[in-house]
Amino acid sequence: MTDSSDRLFDITPSEEQQMTREVMRRFAREEMASAARAADEAAELPAGFLAKTVDLGLNFMPVPEELGGVGAGRSPVSNVLILEDLAWGDMAMAIATTAPLAVINGVMDGGTPAQRERVSEALATVAFTPAALALMEPGIGFDAHHLRTTAVRQADGSYRLSGRKSMVAFGPEACLLLVFAEVEGEGTQGFLVEGGTAGLTFEKEDYMGLRPLPLYSMVLEDVALPAAARLAHGFDMGRLLSLGRIAVAALAVGTCQAVLDYVVPYVNERVAFGEPISHRQAVAFMVADMATEIEGLRLLVYRAAGQAEQGMDCTRSAFLAYRNAIKYGMKIGTDGVQLLGGHGFIREHPVEMWYRNLRALATLEGMLLA
Repeated sequence: MTDSSDRLFDITPSEEQQMTREVMRRFAREEMASAARAADEAAELPAGFLAKTVDLGLNFMPVPEELGGVGAGRSPVSNVLILEDLAWGDMAMAIATTAPLAVINGVMDGGTPAQRERVSEALATVAFTPAALALMEPGIGFDAHHLRTTAVRQADGSYRLSGRKSMVAFGPEACLLLVFAEVEGEGTQGFLVEGGTAGLTFEKEDYMGLRPLPLYSMVLEDVALPAAARLAHGFDMGRLLSLGRIAVAALAVGTCQAVLDYVVPYVNERVAFGEPISHRQAVAFMVADMATEIEGLRLLVYRAAGQAEQGMDCTRSAFLAYRNAIKYGMKIGTDGVQLLGGHGFIREHPVEMWYRNLRALATLEGMLLA
């Protein structure tokens, strides 16, 4: 999307972004949407799917050329376009595809030079390497600024981490984990943790939605980390949370668009009492509301991402996009099921799957980064 010195708001994709969108949309259509139902039924990603995602080149984009990347730089705007297009194919697969990218983005934003080099070495590769953020915690009243997971500084400057995390993608298979914990007197801080570190244990979790995505709860029992594992002092946790909220909202836009794209031809083709049901005002108005709500949410997401890309304070706009994604994502999923009538309740149609995935939006904070 274009930018100008006076920071006018322009949502026109650049030529490069448009080319990337074409690639993402083709991949979402051919490799994700066509396999989503079978993956949901099996509760696992399609065989060979993650290997195919490497061809998208996502993990190379934000990595500088000197570290083996393409040097495209961090672009929240490009990231939300990618997340939106992939989520149209399937939200669970989209999260799996971009979870390592979230670790790269987080470390490129707030990591030390050594951490950036380590992440680039591990994740900017020609083979898919699992990695994930670990922010969410189980229980009611989760607050990213006041975590129950603690990091206690030792006399030699090292840290000991203890606590529990939930919805950690890939779990024990993750090569790297970006774990967030409370440091006394300093608030929430990030730590780059190698997979297999002593004191980490995982348990597989199953949810009503996002069934193909391998999600785990993680227990940290006195996990010893060197001082060098901590992200750079002064990294902006508030900005990281905003980028996470923008990412979740982008997932909502893509999934809601999939719902709309499915129900429009359905209501035009479904005949009741001698005419398409779309001829009835109640149906037509519901579809129109869905389209309006999606466009409104899309604009909120693009605006927040544009502010983030320009280095502006996007706290408010990111929160608005996130809250509206939760509210209207659920409404659009519900309306999609409603418009199919009895067909909306059976698994022959994918709308009930999208409904279940959209229910997860409120629990995904801190899983991805725009």
